[in-house]
Amino acid sequence: MRPPQWIPAWLLLLHGCATALLPKAADSRTDIRDCSTDPPYLPPTATDTTARVAALRGAMRALGVQAYVVPATDAHMSEYISARDARLGWLTGFTGSAGTGVVTQDKAALWTDSRYWTQAERQLDCNWELQRTTWIESIGMWILEAVPVGGNISLDPFLFSIDTWNSYRQALQGSGRVLLPIDTNLVDQVWGDQRPAAASSEIYSLPEEFTGSSWQEKVARIRQEMEQHMRHPTAVLLSGLEETAWLFNLRGNDIPYNPVFYSYTLLTNTSIRLFVGERRLAPAARSSLRAACPGPLCVELHEYEEAPAHLRQYVQGNVTVWLGTEYTTYGLYSLIPQEKLLEDSYSPVMLAKAVKNTREQDLLRAAHVRDAVAVIQYLLWLEKTVPRGEVDEFSGAQRMDALRQAQEHSCGPSFQSISASGLNAALAHYSPSNRSSRQLSVDEMYLADTGGQYLDGTTDITRTVHWGTPTPFQKEAYTRVLMGNIDLSRLVFPPNTAGRVIESFARRPLWDVGLNYGHGTGHGIGNFLSVHEWPVGFQSNNVPLTAGMFTSIEPGYYQDGEFGIRIEDVALVVEAQTEHQSGEKPFLTFEVVSLVPYDRNLIDISLLSPEQVRYLNTYYESIRARVGQELQRQQLQEEYDWLQRSTEPFPLGSAAAATATSTTGTLALTMLLSALLPGLQA
Repeated sequence: MRPPQWIPAWLLLLHGCATALLPKAADSRTDIRDCSTDPPYLPPTATDTTARVAALRGAMRALGVQAYVVPATDAHMSEYISARDARLGWLTGFTGSAGTGVVTQDKAALWTDSRYWTQAERQLDCNWELQRTTWIESIGMWILEAVPVGGNISLDPFLFSIDTWNSYRQALQGSGRVLLPIDTNLVDQVWGDQRPAAASSEIYSLPEEFTGSSWQEKVARIRQEMEQHMRHPTAVLLSGLEETAWLFNLRGNDIPYNPVFYSYTLLTNTSIRLFVGERRLAPAARSSLRAACPGPLCVELHEYEEAPAHLRQYVQGNVTVWLGTEYTTYGLYSLIPQEKLLEDSYSPVMLAKAVKNTREQDLLRAAHVRDAVAVIQYLLWLEKTVPRGEVDEFSGAQRMDALRQAQEHSCGPSFQSISASGLNAALAHYSPSNRSSRQLSVDEMYLADTGGQYLDGTTDITRTVHWGTPTPFQKEAYTRVLMGNIDLSRLVFPPNTAGRVIESFARRPLWDVGLNYGHGTGHGIGNFLSVHEWPVGFQSNNVPLTAGMFTSIEPGYYQDGEFGIRIEDVALVVEAQTEHQSGEKPFLTFEVVSLVPYDRNLIDISLLSPEQVRYLNTYYESIRARVGQELQRQQLQEEYDWLQRSTEPFPLGSAAAATATSTTGTLALTMLLSALLPGLQA
């Protein structure tokens, strides 16, 4: 799955999403609103927000608020949010995952990035302006023009990160306008009883065979880090939903595609407070948490809503609270006096979760073997049914989900499947619906970016295929994307290297001919948790790569209006076996755990270097050994035969001509990175 919307530096570069206002047509991608006509034209996908905006303005007037800011986040900075937290979607009709709305007494505007411009034009009515950027500076300038001096700009402080709050404060500083936090959410107030109910499904303990260590061992580890820290914090505050789920080996179903639940944790040297709907805990989970009561491993259970009050009371004492700013809202942060704060970008729990122990690594490997079986079943099914004209994007995605569901330990998809044919694949964030779905054709490229949740791990894989005759350019572009995937996957690099330093290796084969892609190169992945697990990856705010981390490697190329290519594998950071060792710690490399062959029909073997071919053949040997055995165990003979054909070794002789060019390019990039490494290692 292509990395998410958190990195502004590349959001505006994504290929294929921007569009001008086009003439109306039957194609759903061009059926967009036209507010210049009288009456305005609204497609059937647009939502009438007149009453909702009017109600919000009434609530604002009652409190003397001139502008109200509405984000697309929840109180835990989650990537995915529940229907109950989809405030921006309800208010505007826009359902994209990234955006900000601002409402004044006479204007309303939505800011979003280029992935969603066409979608916004299809879903917004004419109450809303579309601002084609996500920069807070742009939002601030719009507010300054719309709100007179002396006006109040308000927001819910429990829905904004610390950094975002500070950015708004800086944008309005010295303008004569006041940034006024209001704890009562005004959208919730006007949404009223139509707002979806709070989550009520059961929270359960992860079976012991699917955990890397007990929750008591994890708590002891975090307490040890607290003792060893030079500031000796007395408590760690956990706001990210993954943090509490991982720490206590608990899982839930509050967020789509993510087995987490609404919660906060305040962990001190001598006590543990878990803020969660206690009645939702399964009996076994409650017994596990309460088994050591009273005592330092007794988990005190409090209601979810009580977290701010307990935190406010706790900081009255002689304490220091350690927190991660990336997942803590300004609302909680503001309750803690500055002199009692210990701030890092990520909490010690988030960092501990990112490095999998040996048991967790084995679990994730096993999940990827079974996941490969489902993907191979899907690719074989497509080969047989697409030529008969029996598959569209939506039915294909449904088939993929069903095949995964049939695998052992499956708990559903890890995100909404991206099943994209032809020009739709040029939209990096495209997902089909039952109302608009393109027929799959042997004459077009097809991109499937899908993933699964299993009790033993989370998966995410992308394969791009063509069942007919690809054009020479399509074949070259695909091969160069594959070359980038291989070059980064086989790279050996120093310990403590930041991912951003080496991600260019995935781009080099594209850069060589003037091509590029506009999204990130990879993201972390969890053990039956989030498909996008921070802080691992290749972005500027990721932590250095460490043995035990899992990350995706997913270069791509997108030709607007024609096709899209992405090749994504999940890889484990491991110690490299090198001839020499220049320091105390060994160098690192990647072990690819995704085990599905690439489309031979799209590979131009003459572009590959001998080293790349050897890597590919070794990778295919691994697929045969691990997935072949599982296919036979599941008695899937046809799929086994398909796998044998698809993993035939590539001849080395065809690649020889590419050696000089490949070596020259690699040396040039290596020289560049050797100069950058000292300054970029974290």
